[in-house]
Amino acid sequence: MGGDLEEWCPSLGSFDIQVHPNPLHHHGSFHWADDPDATLGSRYFEVRDGKIISVVQRPQDGAIFKEPMIDYGEAVIMPGLVDVHAHLDEPGRAEWEGFATGTRAAAAGGITTLIDMPLNSFPTTTTEEALQLKVEAAQAKIYVDVGFWGGLVPENAFNATALDGLLKAGVLGLKSFMCPSGIADFPMTNTSHIKEALPILARYRRPLLVHAEIQPDQSESGSEKRPQHNMDDPRSYSTYLKTRPPSWEEAAIRELSMVAEDTRENGLAQGGHLHIVHLSDARVSLDIIKEAKRNGASLTVETCPHYLAFAAEEIQSGDTRFKCAPPIREEANRKILWEALKEGHIDMLSSDHSPSVPELKLLDEGDFLRAWGGISSLQFVLPATWSYGREHGIALDQLASWWSTRPAKLAGQEFKGAIAKGNDADIVVWDPDIDFTLDENYNIYHKHPVTPYMGKQMHGKVLATFVRGNLVYREGEHAPAACGIPILAK
Repeated sequence: MGGDLEEWCPSLGSFDIQVHPNPLHHHGSFHWADDPDATLGSRYFEVRDGKIISVVQRPQDGAIFKEPMIDYGEAVIMPGLVDVHAHLDEPGRAEWEGFATGTRAAAAGGITTLIDMPLNSFPTTTTEEALQLKVEAAQAKIYVDVGFWGGLVPENAFNATALDGLLKAGVLGLKSFMCPSGIADFPMTNTSHIKEALPILARYRRPLLVHAEIQPDQSESGSEKRPQHNMDDPRSYSTYLKTRPPSWEEAAIRELSMVAEDTRENGLAQGGHLHIVHLSDARVSLDIIKEAKRNGASLTVETCPHYLAFAAEEIQSGDTRFKCAPPIREEANRKILWEALKEGHIDMLSSDHSPSVPELKLLDEGDFLRAWGGISSLQFVLPATWSYGREHGIALDQLASWWSTRPAKLAGQEFKGAIAKGNDADIVVWDPDIDFTLDENYNIYHKHPVTPYMGKQMHGKVLATFVRGNLVYREGEHAPAACGIPILAK
């Protein structure tokens, strides 16, 4: 497409896109509305006023295109990614990450919608007033559309009026922790809090997202226990791995599976939905989830690219860039996660982009027990999933399902997540055959370029990102105006 950057926003107006087939890429280079059996051939879709108004096989199928045509040749065109788990930390901790930097990174990574977690900003999003501060902080800064999860904490869990107010104010659902969150003003919940909130969420048809780890004899300290044996080296990743064993996830998910019984037909919370975030344990925890689904519970689960890309055995001493919670587990576990994802037992992917200022990662000291736990990845989730998924034979329609269709449904975004007539024109154009090495010369748009993907060779380059028909990113350049809007539930 020709033209200067200044022509990009606030809108490109009306335009058409032609997509050519490419037999090397599954069923073609255009992901056809989540249909892996679509017929190979050139396709066209027409965008007007930010919406897709027609999608056809050939112009003679009924569409008469009068608008300027954008022809991306054999590039892959997919619905924009929907990331339901990102921490943008504003207001209050914009030095960790912010709406401007975070959404610029998202746009460069093909993400067109992200849902912001209720922590680590300050104040946390547990009240109507805090949500309003979030919305105000996002105005005129966001390059992609941004929705907001609210927080379920002991202070509001038994207060139906407070939860009603927060949901009516527009949060897309609630998030809680079953272990210390590491943030003092976001205390953990237990199953009594969750059971109390589920019927309220059911009335609004909005989900409850849960960080599912239960620490034996857990306290609100928010820090890992020091190993009891003096020989255990805090710089060793194996030491950290011992402090958060799979049994923590198993215990939490077992309790959640019992709570999830209320979401079944004729249950106390029928219409409610539980969603387990960032699953790490692929063994007993996954078996419990599968059984709960078979029994009719309304339950979904996500995992993250870093659990699929990395294994505990390869993490070097002191490399705290890899610290997250739950932790990255062993290679055997990683392989099972991939199989579960491909078989549909894991429903979707998210980034869990959880940055901090570099000092909190203790990069020089390398103490896994004291370093901040969080992985920065927002800009790289598409190439990371593709790069590490190719060895597992993943296909483009699976990518679109994991990253677009299913997350959009979880967040209640019926007009996002698929290239279909009537949907928002949220589109990512990318070339899966372009390789690059993520190094100091690569343009990283996160607030801080601290990521375990640094130094890795990646496959798949984002060429362009459209948000509601606005071309917000094109090959290393962003639109001069932030075109995203805050998303509030109605």
